[in-house]
Parts: sequence; structure tokens; C-alpha cells
Amino acid sequence: MTGLYLKLQALLSDSDRDRGATAVEYGLMVALIAAVIVGTVIFLGQALDVQFTEVLNQIG
Repeated sequence: MTGLYLKLQALLSDSDRDRGATAVEYGLMVALIAAVIVGTVIFLGQALDVQFTEVLNQIG
């Protein structure tokens, strides 16, 4: 009976460690995705600003 308890305890403790590592990995992925989105918005924002300025100059 003690052996079964120890095996169950070891199984549960391993799954807790895996969940923690998975949460950290998801956090890193979210941070990377956010950084890519911010970079894209900054890059496209500048490019769109230039294009809108050219259109305004041609109209006016």
C-alpha cells in the first residue's frame, strides 16, 4: 500500500513540474508574439504615414 502511495505521489509531483514549465514556455511565446506585433505596427505605421503624406501632397 505504501508503494502505491509513493508512486502516486511521484506521479503527481512530476505533473506539477511539467505544468510550471509549460506555463513559463507559454509566457515566453506570448512575450515574443507581442514583441513581433509591436515591431510590425511600428514599421507599418511609419510606412503608412509616408504613403498618406504623399497622397495628401498630391491632392493639395
